[in-house]
Amino acid sequence: MIVERRLDIDVLAAARQRIANIFANGLPVYLSFSGGKDSLVLADIAAKMVAEGAIDPRRLRVEFIDEEAIFPCVDAVVRRWREKFLLMGARFDWYCLEVRHYSCLNQLENDESFICWDRRKADCWIREPPPFAIRSHPRLTPREDTYQQFLLKVCDGPHMTGLRVFESVQRRVAIALQKPVASLAKRQTVEPIYDWRDDDVWRYLSENDIDIPAAYMHLFQIGVPARALRISQFFSVDTAHTLARVGEFYPGLMERILRREPAAYIVSLYWDSEMFRRRTAKRREMERGAKPRDAKALVFALLANINGNFQSAGGRKLAYEFKKLLLSKPYIADEIFEDIHDALIAGDPKKRSYRAIIAHIERNAADAFIPNNGALIISPSAAKAGAVHAVSKPRRSQTEQLQSKYSSGRQSRTPGAVDPA
Repeated sequence: MIVERRLDIDVLAAARQRIANIFANGLPVYLSFSGGKDSLVLADIAAKMVAEGAIDPRRLRVEFIDEEAIFPCVDAVVRRWREKFLLMGARFDWYCLEVRHYSCLNQLENDESFICWDRRKADCWIREPPPFAIRSHPRLTPREDTYQQFLLKVCDGPHMTGLRVFESVQRRVAIALQKPVASLAKRQTVEPIYDWRDDDVWRYLSENDIDIPAAYMHLFQIGVPARALRISQFFSVDTAHTLARVGEFYPGLMERILRREPAAYIVSLYWDSEMFRRRTAKRREMERGAKPRDAKALVFALLANINGNFQSAGGRKLAYEFKKLLLSKPYIADEIFEDIHDALIAGDPKKRSYRAIIAHIERNAADAFIPNNGALIISPSAAKAGAVHAVSKPRRSQTEQLQSKYSSGRQSRTPGAVDPA
């Protein structure tokens, strides 16, 4: 059973305490930086602790994996923070490497990968790497390693990330199942702001007057809800929707993207469809009048001939995983087959949908989210072992403050913050 209990300090004080504890171990400390909202919060807390003399900047190493397919405003924000960290005496590694990323656009080509800074496509890179970037590394397996695999190879101390549990059920379960360790040398990744809610993040950025990439505001202005404001490389399933509107805010950028990734145009045509696992009002409108589909029958038909129905190795592997899942569960509600069908059609290389579906099945089976003497039972049977997940008190943000700083008139309804540690 996974139980969430409250601590007596707020999330900011808890994050500072965690960072201080990490530096108290005498090891070099790595900070994973992306230029996104969560990593900006983590970076600013660390920078303020350096200024206060609470942590030693000589042991801080900031790692930025430049994914090539990023907004110009993210590049600008990261450059400013690079200068800031270097001036305070920390190390800042800006990597432009051939790491393998998932692309949600290439299933028709039997290829689900996007190779950042692909040397074979140097003539059509979306942008040029900065002159100070690290372009190769002896521990990298080019075109095969993901950036996560690469960082595990090069980090010889604890690796701080801005991961937060409130962004997904899977992250919450993963954090809750982490076992205590006697030394940080035995745990490579730590998450100081794991229990921050979205409101905590936006409030901290507002109160500390931190510049954020303008892409956040552009996305917010075109109707992306605050809880879904994420910035990553353009071809991730979480952020591919930006391709449909990127030309409105960055003239010329879409043309460069299409030269690099010709399949990017399909986002404009099919974003509100099962191809991208969308369940929007626009999709419902487009499918109005169509014959209702039997998702359960469609799933069984797909799984009856896996080799014939799935062209990529990743698609076949996912299909076999779902086949085993269906054979192991005595009952699965009909509505869950809709999710299974969409995952099979759209792909799920990181198995996020797969884990979410398992959690959905377990919630249905065990009546999860039951209050119990002030604690919250997250999922009694989704986890293989019991764990207690402690979270600090949220620092509730004031909507008016966020609105004046970041919202351009739209009312934010984002809940309080809790993220993975």
